[in-house]
Amino acid sequence: MKQCFGICALCILCAMGICGAAPSGRAADSGYVNWAGHGGSSDETDYSPLEQINQANVGRLGLAWHLDLPGEQMLEATPLEVDGVLYFTGTQAKVYAVDTLTGKLLWTYDPEIWKHGPQKMHYALPCNRGVAYEDGRVFVGTVDGRLIALDSKTGASLWSTETTAPGSFQTVTGAPRAFNGRVVIGNGGGDFGARGYVTAYDAATGRQAWRFYTVPSSPEENRGDAAMEKAAATWSGPYWKTGTGGGPWDSITFDKELNRIYIGTGNAAPYDPEQRSPGDGDNLYTASIVALDADTGKYVWHYQVNPRDSWDFDSTAQMSLAEPVIDGQRRMVLIQAPKNGFLYVIDRLTGKLISAGKIGKATWADRIDVASGRPVEEADIRYQHGPVTIWPSPLGAHNWQSMSFSPKTGLVYIPYLQLGMRYAKGQGSGKGKDVSMVGISMSIVEKDTQDRKGALLAYDPVGQQVRWKVQHTYFWNGGTLATGGNLVFQGAADGYFTAYDAFGGKVLWRFNAGLGIISAPISYAVGGTQYLTVLVGYGGSNSAGDLMNAGWKYGVQPRRLLTFRLNANATLPPTAQADFTLHPAKDTSATIDPADAGPGQLLFAVNCGGCHGLNAISGGAPAPDLRESPVALNPTSFWSVVHDGALLPKAMPRFDQLDADQLRQIQAYIRLKTREAADAQAGSAPGAAHPGM
Repeated sequence: MKQCFGICALCILCAMGICGAAPSGRAADSGYVNWAGHGGSSDETDYSPLEQINQANVGRLGLAWHLDLPGEQMLEATPLEVDGVLYFTGTQAKVYAVDTLTGKLLWTYDPEIWKHGPQKMHYALPCNRGVAYEDGRVFVGTVDGRLIALDSKTGASLWSTETTAPGSFQTVTGAPRAFNGRVVIGNGGGDFGARGYVTAYDAATGRQAWRFYTVPSSPEENRGDAAMEKAAATWSGPYWKTGTGGGPWDSITFDKELNRIYIGTGNAAPYDPEQRSPGDGDNLYTASIVALDADTGKYVWHYQVNPRDSWDFDSTAQMSLAEPVIDGQRRMVLIQAPKNGFLYVIDRLTGKLISAGKIGKATWADRIDVASGRPVEEADIRYQHGPVTIWPSPLGAHNWQSMSFSPKTGLVYIPYLQLGMRYAKGQGSGKGKDVSMVGISMSIVEKDTQDRKGALLAYDPVGQQVRWKVQHTYFWNGGTLATGGNLVFQGAADGYFTAYDAFGGKVLWRFNAGLGIISAPISYAVGGTQYLTVLVGYGGSNSAGDLMNAGWKYGVQPRRLLTFRLNANATLPPTAQADFTLHPAKDTSATIDPADAGPGQLLFAVNCGGCHGLNAISGGAPAPDLRESPVALNPTSFWSVVHDGALLPKAMPRFDQLDADQLRQIQAYIRLKTREAADAQAGSAPGAAHPGM
C-alpha cells in the first residue's frame, strides 16, 4: 500500500537508519527505498545503504511471509522491488509481480518459450537471471532470444522483439538493463562459436537503437568499422567460418556519470586457439570488458582479461563501479572478479589497469603485469605440448552469482569456488567426468581439501588481499548482499540463509530455508521498514557429475520467495530434508544389449549430460536423476517425453532429431546406470542380479 511521507515522516526514517542519499532508482522521499536495478542501482554493487537491520539487532530478524512457486526449479534471478511491488523471473523467464507487504501474487506473465522457440532450449540450461524496470515497464529476456516489455501494473505485453536470429545458437539467460529510455540485452552461444553482440532498444517502442558486435566478422563486413578492424587484426585464418564467440551473456553496467555502458564478454570458441586462430592473436574482444558510449553504442575502450583465451575464462561476471581512495587520490574505478581467479581494479575513465590480485587458487598465471595489463602466464599453459592441469576450472573462481561491495567497509564479498581442471587436445570420451568441448577434453582434478567446495570471501580491492574467509560445505552457493548495517547476507547450497559480520565474517543469524539458494538477496524499505527478500531454488549444470549435488531431489522441495523483517515470526511448513541416498527405479526388463549401451553413453553425454549429468548423476536441478525415473525405463513414455516433447512446458526439450535407434541406445545406457546403482546398493557385482544383461 502506497503512503505519502512528509517532513516528520522523513525524520522518523532518519532515526530508524533509513534516510540518507538515495542511489539511482531509490525514491527515499516517497517513503520507499527501492531496489530498482539488478545490482540495486546502476553501480551494480549489490549494496543497500539501509541500516535499520544491523549487527546489534539482526538476531531479531524473522520471516514475514513466503510464497510457494509451483512448477519452478532452478531460480537464479535477483528480484527487483519498486514502490511496494517485487518483480522477478522463474526458471523459464516467467515473470512474477508480488505485493511486498503481503506476499500476494499480483500477476504473472509466461513467455511460453516452448511454443515460440523450443529448439533453443537445447543450447542453454533452463534458467533466467531477472528483469529490468524503468518508467512503469518491466523488461525480460527469454532463452529463445526475445526481449519483451510488460506493463508493470498489469503484466500485459507492450512489445516483443527478436534479439537473436531464430535459427542461431544464441540464447538469452541474463537480465536486461534499462536506463535513459533504453533497454540493453546481450546473448550467449559462445560455446557453439556464435558471434556475440549487445543491442540497445527504445524502451517505449522496442525499436533497435544500436548494436555492438563483440568480435569481428569477415573482412568485407568489418571494412569501415574501426572497432571491428582493430579486433580483426588479432585473429588469423578464416576465423569467421570456424567460430568466434564472445557473447556478453550476463553482466552489463551503466555508468551514469560518464554516460557509458560496460559489457563483459564471453569465451572464444573453439576453445583450442589453434583451431579458431592458428599461430597467434589475442582474439579481441573475447574475455574482455568493453566500454561503449551509452547513446550510440560506439567503442570507447577495452581491457582484455584473458588474451587468446583457451580455458573458457570468460569475463561476463558482475562489474561494480566505485570510487575508493588509492594512493591518496579518489579514483573512478570498475571492479570485476571474473572466472580466472583474479580481481581487477580498472580506471573506468581510461580502461587502464590499476591493480589485480589473486582471490584464491589460480595456477594458470603467476600474476598480472600492471604496466602492460597482461597476465604473466605459466609455461605451455595452452596444452600445446600435452595435457595441462590448472586452477580454476571453467566454472571459475567466481561465476555469475552476485558479489557485493560495501563503501563502508571498502570490501568486496565474493561467492568463491575452488576446482581444478585437466585440459588436453582431442575429443573427450564422454566417460565419467571427461567432457568434450569443441576439440579438447576436460576432466576435474582434486588435490587439496578445499577443492570441490565454495566459500565466502571478503576481499580488499585496494590492498588486493583476502581479509576473511568463510568455508562452505558445498561448491555452488548464492550471491551476496552487503548493507549499511555492516552485514553481509548469503544463501548457500545447504539451505541456510545467513547474516555475517561484514568486518570479520562472524555468523550473526541463520535461517533454514529448506532448500539450497543460488540467487542473491536484496534489501529495500517500505513504509519505514527495512525488508530482505531472496529466491529459494537450488540448481546448476550437472555436466561435471555430482559436483552440484547437495542432496536436493528434483521437484521434492517447494521453490519459494522469502521475505524477512525485524520481529516477524512466520514459519515455513515442514519439507523433505536433503537426501543423498539414491533410490533406483525398478527395471523389470530382462536384458540390456551392450551394443546399445556403449553408443548410448556418448549420445547421453552430448544430448542429456548438461542437465541430467554426464554419467547420469544429477544434482537435483534443473533435471532429475534418471536412475530414479520410471519414465526413463518405459520405452513408450521415454519416446513421448524425449522425441515428442511431452514435457516441453516443464523445460524438457524435444529431441526429435534423434531416431529410434539412438533413443534406444540412450535408454539402454540409462538402464545400465540404474542397474549398476541398484547392484552397488545390494552389494553385488555389476550385472550379477541381472543375468543376460
